[in-house]
Amino acid sequence: MATTPRPRTTALTFVGIGAIGLPMATQLAGAGYGVTGVDPFPAAHERAAAAQIPAVDSIADAPRAEVVVVMVATPDQLAALVDLALERTEVAGQLWIVMSTVGPASVIEQAVRLEASGASVVDAPVTGGVARASIGELTMFVSGQPASTAAAAAPLAALGTAKIVGTAIGDGQAIKVVNQHLCAVHIAAAAEALALASSLGLDPAQVLPLVESGAAASWMLSDRGPRMLEGTEAAVLSRVDIFVKDTGLVADAASAVRASTPVLDAARERFLAAAAAGLGARDDSRVIETYQETGA
Repeated sequence: MATTPRPRTTALTFVGIGAIGLPMATQLAGAGYGVTGVDPFPAAHERAAAAQIPAVDSIADAPRAEVVVVMVATPDQLAALVDLALERTEVAGQLWIVMSTVGPASVIEQAVRLEASGASVVDAPVTGGVARASIGELTMFVSGQPASTAAAAAPLAALGTAKIVGTAIGDGQAIKVVNQHLCAVHIAAAAEALALASSLGLDPAQVLPLVESGAAASWMLSDRGPRMLEGTEAAVLSRVDIFVKDTGLVADAASAVRASTPVLDAARERFLAAAAAGLGARDDSRVIETYQETGA
């Protein structure tokens, strides 16, 4: 009796298996992709092993893959990754899905290099954080040529909801810049408001559920507010350093088009102050400590 052959597993390289990258890689593995993680940090390899995701130090050490998903942290890291891929691997025929928040200029520059060597590129930065990454409910701002975004539809579906925002590489990053503007401002505003409650002699733990149920509600207030009340040792789900980087990308993008962003600039000052106070590796909710320490 003839048997139906099993469909071939699509090989996928996932670069950047950190706090949000690993749950994303796990979702893709659960969807049937043959995932290999790439990360230089031993701790990331240990966490990947616990999730049954094989990991290597460098993209040059990863087996040949049809799809490369990128979740590095900075534009410099993306550039270094592309440098190495072009030098040590064969990118022709690969689909690269850049899901990092690196800004429009960075993704455009690296896409030009990859496409010149025969790869297809999709710009698909994500929002939703670790919690939503862990259950496959991220939102992705996707741009690129229609054939490329169509090819990326299946892996993106395993990660959440893909919103096609344009056909030009960089359109997704531009939307993410706007998103990160709002995220940074909302986190700083929540920190300032809860610090104000304390200064007024109120218990922030009692104030938070009252204000988040009315017109002052925001997703960031409800998500970060409880962690703001936990103290410095709150679980790290998104680092202060990430918002130092992201607010810098927002400021750079705004400057390039001569857009005025005074509210963003004020929020950025708070994240920079938190980093200067040694909180860069702490959860971004710890920006509240810049109010507690300065009394501002």
